[in-house]
Amino acid sequence: MVRDIRELTDSPEAYADELRRRWGGLLSYRYIGRKYASMDLGPEDNTVTIRRDMRNTTGGLLFAVLGIAAPESGHMSDLVAVPNPVIHSCQILDPGRDVRRIEIVSEELKVGRQMGYSRAKIVDAEQPDRVLALIEGQGVSIGTPPGGLERMEANPLEVVDSPDLPPLWQVFGGYRRPDSHWGLPELAVEVASPDAALHIGPQFVILETAAIDRAAEAAGTDRLQGVSSHVMFLARGKVGPFRVETEPMRGADGMLAVRTVMHDEGVDDRVTTVGSYLFRSAE
Repeated sequence: MVRDIRELTDSPEAYADELRRRWGGLLSYRYIGRKYASMDLGPEDNTVTIRRDMRNTTGGLLFAVLGIAAPESGHMSDLVAVPNPVIHSCQILDPGRDVRRIEIVSEELKVGRQMGYSRAKIVDAEQPDRVLALIEGQGVSIGTPPGGLERMEANPLEVVDSPDLPPLWQVFGGYRRPDSHWGLPELAVEVASPDAALHIGPQFVILETAAIDRAAEAAGTDRLQGVSSHVMFLARGKVGPFRVETEPMRGADGMLAVRTVMHDEGVDDRVTTVGSYLFRSAE
């Protein structure tokens, strides 16, 4: 079982040690190369270098990469809150097929006693006036850590770009099940947030993977580019395995929508996350 860091609130030293271990081992940000000045020591760097595994079959940017780079849960740092996402949306203006590095320009909108709201522009780091995507999000604090926590040494993974890189869904433990649904295995520490729940990273990855797969099946081609996504986090994924159900819908002018629902099969098949994804044919 993955431990909930809130159990250590009364022990500041133990809490700090556990947060350092969990933040340093969390796969989501380490694998895509995202650093956070609010959490990590060192110079501020809000850029992410784009690799081939961060693109879809048309060369366009994946929603999951943009979502991990800009979760926008209200600017609630783990040093001052125990954050939990509520809503995340993304609209892609430019698929960025020739972009080598993105920059996240984040803006705090409001932070209250429990709720936080923020948004971001994703731009080409080499041409900051070229806007690639818009993101908005809402988060909630589900706990208060002890005072005195300090920023930590970043622990990035050195992932070299290569045609042989595995797809993101494989890195995060995703798989296509015999019943044709996409899923994630039981909760493991490297994909769990400090409050012992499935982190947004693997959720973004497997939801988009399932949506693209179903959209390609409906369209008869995988040459699709994401246009918009909207994800709502209804309950924390606590046990797993996790199953994603999909519902495709055709629109006008080559548009396709897919609704997704994620279930935690280890907790009475509870619905944890729902989303909707809009795609356009790139032929």
